[in-house]
Amino acid sequence: MNHSKSILPLFFLLLILAFSAEARDYYFHPEKGNDQTDGSSISSPFKSFHKLQELKLKPGDRVFLAAGEVFYETLYIRNVQGSSQNPITISSYQYNGSTPGTKAVIDAKGLLNGILLVNSSHVHINNISIKAEGPTDENEEGEMRVGVLLLGNGIEKIENIVLDNIQIKDVFYEKPGISRSEAEVRSANGTQKYGWGIRLIAKDDSEIEQVTIKNSSIENVSHTGIKLTGTQRQNIRNVKIYDNTVFRTGGPGIQMSGVKFVHVKGNKVSYSGSTDDSRKWGRGSGLWTWSASHVMIEHNNFTHANGPGDSAGAHIDYNCDNVILQYNFSAENAGGFCEILGNNYNCAYRYNISVNDGHRVKGENGAFQEGKIFWLSGYQGGQKPRKGPINSYFYNNTIYVKADQVSKIAIDNRSKGILIANNIFHIEGPVEMVAGDQYKPDDGYTGTMERVFFENNLYLNTANWPNEAMIQDQNPLIGKAAFINPGGQNPKDYIPQNKDLVKRGIHIPFLPKDDFGLPQGMNPEVDFMGNPINGKPGMGAIIYVGN
Repeated sequence: MNHSKSILPLFFLLLILAFSAEARDYYFHPEKGNDQTDGSSISSPFKSFHKLQELKLKPGDRVFLAAGEVFYETLYIRNVQGSSQNPITISSYQYNGSTPGTKAVIDAKGLLNGILLVNSSHVHINNISIKAEGPTDENEEGEMRVGVLLLGNGIEKIENIVLDNIQIKDVFYEKPGISRSEAEVRSANGTQKYGWGIRLIAKDDSEIEQVTIKNSSIENVSHTGIKLTGTQRQNIRNVKIYDNTVFRTGGPGIQMSGVKFVHVKGNKVSYSGSTDDSRKWGRGSGLWTWSASHVMIEHNNFTHANGPGDSAGAHIDYNCDNVILQYNFSAENAGGFCEILGNNYNCAYRYNISVNDGHRVKGENGAFQEGKIFWLSGYQGGQKPRKGPINSYFYNNTIYVKADQVSKIAIDNRSKGILIANNIFHIEGPVEMVAGDQYKPDDGYTGTMERVFFENNLYLNTANWPNEAMIQDQNPLIGKAAFINPGGQNPKDYIPQNKDLVKRGIHIPFLPKDDFGLPQGMNPEVDFMGNPINGKPGMGAIIYVGN
């Protein structure tokens, strides 16, 4: 009889239990602590985070910070390795009658980081609050101040990092009252020193994989809320960004570069590009990607993005492939709704709702770009000729624009492969064709657009698509979708009631010469509200569900 199948699982179970038995708990209290104790209990906590460098944390170890107390130092973890089954945990513990759910606070004022995690794996951090309101003097070193920084700068792979229920608020590098020039907000990402919420940076030969950022809030930071920075070999991979709130960031809400396999779901991003503090950058989309591959962005809210350029609800910057935005609610974003730049392949906006996006007017309040509800641009950097985008899919979106707003559309003639179908364009005001002005206007290239599938969209009236556009709907539908409450700020306001019109959707085909289509297929099984799609899809983001 072969017992190997039963012996091996038992062996691994015993190994896991052995690790667990060796694991220790360590407690920290900034006032009651004493670094001469063993830190092993609430009654004998350590005082200083410097002790972490001496402890040589092992798999299963837990680090607890006193809830409601303020630590004026950086929590620094370097070259620490938990295990997949027994991660190292850092969290808060309830102390001296503190209210359940209260977080320990790290005040990183004058420090470069609240939490700094370097070349470490299998670490889970939860239930911590961080703030960092400016410097303590005028001569600090360093280029930025960050709430949580995950840094890879070696050759070892960093993996299995979880940031859960982290609260980051008021992170600034500089003192109040500074003044930034107009040129600063015109630069691609800013050139000065800023405060950031959560940053992942994978340098050189390092790799960061399996990171989850969830249930956290980032508010009032001078640049980006959540930022992932990899290299062109896309050495940040398999990242989940779930159910976070990002509010009043001076830059973008969420931004990622040099990444692959990222899932962004259930986040609420509002007032990115905020200018309510002069230390803020003052420009930013709710989310944008660059040099990113296989990114799914779904079930998010992107509202009130501000800035003189870009600043869409969510946009796809250049050098990306297989980036899909679906089931998102986008509203009142200055820069617009759909923005796909150059050298992008097989990217899509589908089953999204857009309300009054693209209200920015070039030349007003310092704006150097028009706001646009739909923009395809070949821009791929100032030093390269314009190219593409290639195979852009735009279908089953619901676009509402109020009467006193001018809607603008820009399409670079270098675009190759464009599908526009099953969308509802409920545009009550005028619509204009404008130049795609990414730092410099389109150069008047006169080539023809290839492989265009543009048909079966529903327009409020015949003026909802500009007559001068090079591409025109080959089978337009005209009429009202009969939304429940057009102009409202709730997705349910855009449930259509006009059965005769909104049930006339078509199956979405591959574009000619596109052998790949989109990840997860061309025809989703459910609509924006989760209603099953049986047979042909309807028009817009929400199908008609009546009899």
